[in-house]
Amino acid sequence: MNKERHFHISRRKELPWYRAWAIRGAAIVLALLVCALVTMLLTGEDPLRIYATMFAGAFGTARKAWVLGQNLAILLCISLAVTPAFRMRFWNIGAEGQVLISALACAACMILLADRVPNWLLIVIMSAASILAGAIWAVIPAFFKARFQTNETLFTLMMNYVATQLVAYFVIVWEVPKGSGTIGIINQSTQAGWLPQIGDSKYLLNILVVGVLTILMFLYLNYTKHGYEIAVVGESERTARYVGIKVDRVIIRTLLLSGALCGVAGLLLVGGTDHTVTTTIAGGRGFTAVMVSWLAKFNPLAMIFASFLLVFLGRGANEISTVFSLNHSFGDILTGVILFFIIGSEFFINYQLHFRSEADYGAPGSERPTEGGKGKAHV
Repeated sequence: MNKERHFHISRRKELPWYRAWAIRGAAIVLALLVCALVTMLLTGEDPLRIYATMFAGAFGTARKAWVLGQNLAILLCISLAVTPAFRMRFWNIGAEGQVLISALACAACMILLADRVPNWLLIVIMSAASILAGAIWAVIPAFFKARFQTNETLFTLMMNYVATQLVAYFVIVWEVPKGSGTIGIINQSTQAGWLPQIGDSKYLLNILVVGVLTILMFLYLNYTKHGYEIAVVGESERTARYVGIKVDRVIIRTLLLSGALCGVAGLLLVGGTDHTVTTTIAGGRGFTAVMVSWLAKFNPLAMIFASFLLVFLGRGANEISTVFSLNHSFGDILTGVILFFIIGSEFFINYQLHFRSEADYGAPGSERPTEGGKGKAHV
């Protein structure tokens, strides 16, 4: 006996922006309600205190607010880096390694050239080295993709491990003191190679640089010939070749840009704030950036909000784990629930459900399936 389907799914026409954001807002509210229920069931704590603590963890003091801004800026910078490649349907999962290798190049310049060139020239050299290192690390898999059609996902992913081991090797070479396994603060006494500080905060320069890059990337992707070519290649390589676009050249050029922006992130981390290099300096942001880019649908301006959300949730999760003496995994549970609802809301933005009532079975052209299996089935 065939069973009649009581609902079907169809793709929506594009919703007005305010309706799409209304759906996302409703998803966030529902997620907070579910998180409140989970909190009461698992911990017995007041959910409002949990949320207040999360907010305090992000904005409780001026320093916490600046740190949040810095974390947001670096995550946004790396998200901007992977976005052109993703628009082109080149799955660059190697941003983590590209940031690491650029951070290593920056640290090498600070260590080896600190006493040999003026400080302004050192900053110029290490900036160029960081950007070039990130670009080279990204263009290697791009070349093999363009020339030999290799799998860019696996290639870029494996490049992460190579970069991690290179950083680990040179950390031991440059470790201070010997046997510590760390480099420590580079040029702490002379501050050679440290990027200039604007005002009273060492984070402001990073935030301003990434803010400018965000605007430039938005304009590049949406209002330039190169951005148009990226979009066409992403839609169909065959169509791109048919209209005369040199696909191999676009792939190489786009990944050079992607790696260069990762190089900027590495420069800002080593030269701007951390003044050292470790195998964890990227902090997993290369992988988180993938989520940011997809959540924002490759829109650089929307990435500001997506980056803020993830950084805020991360900072808040750390704070509630400390204040309430909870396992850090509890904060991650709340973060996961919220992200699940936000990502799930995209389904209702792009698709709609159609339900059938009993009255619909009597509509013209609609028949119930018979026991013999005859009759019309509707999808």
